[in-house]
Amino acid sequence: MLDIQTVLIEPAATKSIAPYLKENNYRRVSIVADANTYEVIGRALEDSAQASGINVQVTLIKPDKQGDVIADEASVVQLLLDLKLHSAEIVIAAGSGTLHDIARFSAFTVGIPFVSVPTAPSVDGFNSVGAPLIIRGDKQTILAIGPSAIFADLDILTKAPDSMIAAGFGDMLGKYTSLFDWKFGTLAGGEPYSEAVAERTRRALLQCVDNSNEIAKRTPLGIEILMRALIESGFAMLQFGQSHPASGAEHHLSHYWEMEFIRTGRRQILHGAKVGVACAQISSLYHRLSIDSPDLFPPMHRQAIIDEIERIPDEYTIKELLRKVGGPATTEELGIGEELLERSLREADRIRPNRQTLLKRYNEMN
Repeated sequence: MLDIQTVLIEPAATKSIAPYLKENNYRRVSIVADANTYEVIGRALEDSAQASGINVQVTLIKPDKQGDVIADEASVVQLLLDLKLHSAEIVIAAGSGTLHDIARFSAFTVGIPFVSVPTAPSVDGFNSVGAPLIIRGDKQTILAIGPSAIFADLDILTKAPDSMIAAGFGDMLGKYTSLFDWKFGTLAGGEPYSEAVAERTRRALLQCVDNSNEIAKRTPLGIEILMRALIESGFAMLQFGQSHPASGAEHHLSHYWEMEFIRTGRRQILHGAKVGVACAQISSLYHRLSIDSPDLFPPMHRQAIIDEIERIPDEYTIKELLRKVGGPATTEELGIGEELLERSLREADRIRPNRQTLLKRYNEMN
């Protein structure tokens, strides 16, 4: 499992955490959560670990002025100080993607492992090695570590807020454009590529699309399919060693909007909600470029790139899928105005200037 010792995706999976800690001789454990996820699972983890004779320290990450828990310098330092003071031997990340990013970077910094305990099927980054952090207002993805174990409890995940389930589905839909950008990057920019990893990601994506009715109805089967797909996407990134399979121009737009909301003091939007809407925007742009600006594509690969764009559903199909699962489908629903949208389409590729996306090629040629 690419250095992950245990992956449990089943009902009551969290009951296996205390035995896992005991079997691996962890005596001093830190649990990182926020006020909500502590009530969902953090308190129960604390009680079960203590009942097993394990010394437990809990860090509740404090929200920012807007009331959002974000992975910024303040959150990282809060956890780092607690890990040092407690002499923690392992960190349990109990919550969403943001808490995982804080935990993975902090654990990496102090040289200890961390365990993933998702409370919602909201992102594909639970088993990532990259930690997207906000540093002085800018989004930076910093190499850290993946979890040593994942305990995805379906009893908890099926009760997750509808908005977070829709966000997880949106994060998976983003693979339509990230897979294209990855293929474009190798054809037009010589970036490394793996067809096996691309196909692994595509299978996970299509599992979600093919079972979108189950996900929309929030059935146990639908939630399990979504969670497995998200973790599978994470494994694809681990297998390739970089985030190319799951992150392209749609993620750059999402990160740009996130930084703008932080800069202007607005409440944050769920990552996957932004990615799903951004995927529709990028699909619209790429289909238009395929017709109006094929000269953007290297002549020897032009037809192959056009064929790859045809594999991306059009923006209306993506929006329909987003609406089916109850998520936002337009920038207006996210509170993103026309000016911000246009500016992000011009500038978002600068967030990852080393990525050879079609969005970057388009902006370089205009």
